[in-house]
Amino acid sequence: MLEDKFGRRFHYLRLSITDVCNFSCDYCLPDGYQCDTPRDFLTLDEIRTVTRAFAGLGTSKIRITGGEPSLRKDLNEVIKICAGTEGIKQVAITTNGFKLDKDIDNWIAAGLTSLNVSIDSLDPRQFADITGHNKLDVILAGIDKALTAGIQVKVNAVLMKQFNQTQFQQFLHWLETKPLTLRFIELMQTGDNLEFFDANHLSGQPLKEQLLAEGWSQVIRDKAAGPAQEFHHPDYAGRIGLIMPYSKDFCASCNRLRISSTGKLHLCLFADQGLELRQFMQEQDETALQQALVDLLADKQATHWLQDGYTGGTKHLAMLGG
Repeated sequence: MLEDKFGRRFHYLRLSITDVCNFSCDYCLPDGYQCDTPRDFLTLDEIRTVTRAFAGLGTSKIRITGGEPSLRKDLNEVIKICAGTEGIKQVAITTNGFKLDKDIDNWIAAGLTSLNVSIDSLDPRQFADITGHNKLDVILAGIDKALTAGIQVKVNAVLMKQFNQTQFQQFLHWLETKPLTLRFIELMQTGDNLEFFDANHLSGQPLKEQLLAEGWSQVIRDKAAGPAQEFHHPDYAGRIGLIMPYSKDFCASCNRLRISSTGKLHLCLFADQGLELRQFMQEQDETALQQALVDLLADKQATHWLQDGYTGGTKHLAMLGG
């Protein structure tokens, strides 16, 4: 089992397979994707080696991220590799939903067990303003198809003053009949968004207090769960999750590591830099890769230091898929 010096165990791998994204969300890529690094992304054989190495060290959940992972034509094969690896019990994907309605059946057939979709507004015009795409109806249809197929669905919405501060009631009404988890994520400062962050950041704490006052109850987290605090209410088919990275002790429950689309280990989303591991992947040397992971984990810090304005080497969230 991968364990750091603070006693945290890592059951969860976030595996980026591309940093390319076709959306231009204001808080992440307001000018669209800029091809400023070599697009030498992990091959299927390298992904297979990574997956086996992590599974052999106790990882049970893999989330496939980007950029936008559905832009890779071999995404079905990536899902099959992860789902077919001994020890991996959950295979998830985080997507902007652009191809969801068309491809979800193929992803499920390949072994997908859960799905995260980013929707920052349920108003079609505002959604288009945020993302640069008038695709909300198509994405919502894809979510309905996934729910009908029995896939666990989570919808991510970034809390932002300028765009969705007043839409909470609309989201709540939607949750009355949708058996999914809607997760509100505090806007995080990155290297490229300081001005936007200062103008739009909202704390999730007042929302948590409102939920508790209105009869929502907090759910106990699973060992392989993400960082959200989840809440349920008997009058709603869906749940609400809050991801509050600026809250006290947020990092104490960290259970995930990240591999970038070019084969680097990121001990934290906001680490100074990725740590090179690709040689072991190219050589398909699982044992050497596992030893390197154990050795490098000794450098993982207790916290991300976001609360002090530190953003590390993360210029924007598409670099690692959040």
